[in-house]
Amino acid sequence: MTGRIAAIVIVLAAALTGGFMYYLQVYGYYEELEPQIGYQVATPDGGTARLEIADFRGIDSYSSPLRYRACFTVVGALPDLVERDHSEPLNAPGWFDCFDAETIGEDLLAGRARPVMVEENAPYGFDRVMALYPDGRAYVWPMINACGEAVYDGDPVPAGCPPPPAAIRD
Repeated sequence: MTGRIAAIVIVLAAALTGGFMYYLQVYGYYEELEPQIGYQVATPDGGTARLEIADFRGIDSYSSPLRYRACFTVVGALPDLVERDHSEPLNAPGWFDCFDAETIGEDLLAGRARPVMVEENAPYGFDRVMALYPDGRAYVWPMINACGEAVYDGDPVPAGCPPPPAAIRD
């Protein structure tokens, strides 16, 4: 009888802990961002340009630079933009239904959307990338870059990378 009670307690504790961990990963650390009417993107001259946007939805998390996602529609003229090769979107939580990484990835490969650099090293080692569709739809996510891969693997910083912040080096 005592063994049965102990087994039930262990199973219940494991189920509650698993449920709590699932909640934290899928819902707990995310926060929805306030609507925006503009979005900054990188330009070929090394500067930035402001895109006028509508229908912004975004999520972010203080727990990881890889959790940012945004969906919006670009309205108005586009400035010259910087293409970003090897851009593959990361999955978003299922409840953030405007961002479908699989479809975006397929569209990038098929040329139905173009990969554009939004911002390099934001934060250090991560680029923000946008899939831009001809009809103005746009989706943004972060990707680790060559600088980040090297530094976080403990390798020397590649040529052309800015020096990593002290908090990352130490």
